[in-house]
Amino acid sequence: MKIYHIPCLEDNYSYLIFDENTKEGAVVDPVEPVKVLEVANSHGVDIKLVVTTHHHWDHAGGNDKIKQLVPGIKVYGGSVDNVKGCTDKVDNGDKISLGADISILSLHTPCHTKGHISYYVTGREDEHPAVFTGDTMFIAGCGKFFEGTAEHMHQSLCVTLGSLPKPTRVYCGHEYTVKNLQFALTVEPENLRTQQKLTWAQNQRQAGQPTIPSTIEEEMETNPFMRVDLPELQERVGCKSPVEALREIRKRKDNWRG
Repeated sequence: MKIYHIPCLEDNYSYLIFDENTKEGAVVDPVEPVKVLEVANSHGVDIKLVVTTHHHWDHAGGNDKIKQLVPGIKVYGGSVDNVKGCTDKVDNGDKISLGADISILSLHTPCHTKGHISYYVTGREDEHPAVFTGDTMFIAGCGKFFEGTAEHMHQSLCVTLGSLPKPTRVYCGHEYTVKNLQFALTVEPENLRTQQKLTWAQNQRQAGQPTIPSTIEEEMETNPFMRVDLPELQERVGCKSPVEALREIRKRKDNWRG
């Protein structure tokens, strides 16, 4: 299983996933279809399907165009999310096969949008799995609560995504990592892992490199929104429950001008 980042728009990422043996591929949120197809062609990949995380235009806006460019392509999206160009609706637990070895599991992760889907991708047994989290989980952050509540985000982040194997690679929809880590340090200034990761992320960006992927394990160590189950973090933000803490940290982030 190979995964390539495709930077799109100002700070979005689309992704190309493909089976190295069969060269069959899938694309995640191909908002700039021509660019995505150029990358696929350069690696000799035959794109079979699109998986869309949610209905916002900067993720689903290229679906109709890619259907024109790749006749017969399947476009998957959440069943309650009204995804543009969707041909096949998915619910939590639905599986999609790709190539010989790749399985794509749909995980319903609502809050940013009510039908948001994250895609958990497994290849051969000797490969670490990957999860494509759209705008539910960012590196060291989470999406705004446009269509859901702190309860929804806690379930999506801390329960659904938080229960994935720790080595799972995290591929999110935007390059927001430096700002997110800077904010994370306002919540946990003494977090050494966060300090180290911020320095690394700043170096990556200065070199023109992505800060993605992270891993579930790294997010558990550095992402304040995924650390709200910790009593010491709840205390730090003056809350008595994980959901309360998540709501408070999101409110602070919405008002933060880093």
